Amino acid sequence: MDNYPLPARRLVAEMSDAAAAAPGRALAFQGAPGANSHLAAMDYAPDGLPLPCFSFEDAIDAVRDGIADRAIIPIENSLHGRVADMHFLLPESGLSIVDEYFLQIHHCLMSADESAPVSALSHAQAIGQCRHYLRANSIRPIVYADTAGAAALVADVRETGAAAIAPALAARLYNLHLHASNIEDSPDNMTRFVVLARDPVTPDSEAGPVMTSFLFEVKNVPAALYKAMGGFATNGVNMTKLESYQRGASFSATEFYADIEGMPGDPSVDRALEELAFHSKWVRLLGSYRQARPRSV
Repeated sequence: MDNYPLPARRLVAEMSDAAAAAPGRALAFQGAPGANSHLAAMDYAPDGLPLPCFSFEDAIDAVRDGIADRAIIPIENSLHGRVADMHFLLPESGLSIVDEYFLQIHHCLMSADESAPVSALSHAQAIGQCRHYLRANSIRPIVYADTAGAAALVADVRETGAAAIAPALAARLYNLHLHASNIEDSPDNMTRFVVLARDPVTPDSEAGPVMTSFLFEVKNVPAALYKAMGGFATNGVNMTKLESYQRGASFSATEFYADIEGMPGDPSVDRALEELAFHSKWVRLLGSYRQARPRSV
């Protein structure tokens, strides 16, 4: 908590106390109060108690240790791709993906007074998404750890001309003057979040389409990935995401994160996963959950 600016620390203390009194309603998120993840937590669970955590690891630990019932973590952005390295964080956590949520991202310019901003603090991604506005208004960007934390720092320092780029919620929480809203360069900026819990769920497939996420490492032989993917094609299983990544510094083997439509128990999915396992060193299921947005067209 000491790593947050003072205005944020006060809110973190209040929100942590509320979550401690009712951990079954607590929903952990990464970032300072007022962050986009805070917005996602409030929108996803209106009756929940958002619990701010300084890092993704802290949010995961809060669920694993029973401090929070669930965590909501951003994993990909429509403009900038991967957000959190869930393929590193989740397997060792023992948690499961039980749901997903999509949040439209809007950026606002805010400061401690009505003076024209000459500089703007924010996360590197937020600055990159607002570069046209900043250039057009001759505002110097300054990279900071996170959006809401930047807003809290501006509220704490109260320096003339210093502004922050953050969600409008941060301006309300830290009593900042809102200079402009929706300053992002692209109107279709969307972030996908996953909801993590200690125990997996079995979604009702009759209630709507279901997703399953998993990790795997193919055998280090020619055409291994092609063969591993063949089972999904021949069984008619739609793979909506396939992303490669390297673990460690050896560069000797590539691991993959994948999302498919359907879940274990569906005969076609079971056959596809069985074929995948035959051509892989290991396969690790991360969870099955309802689709928040349709993938198939």
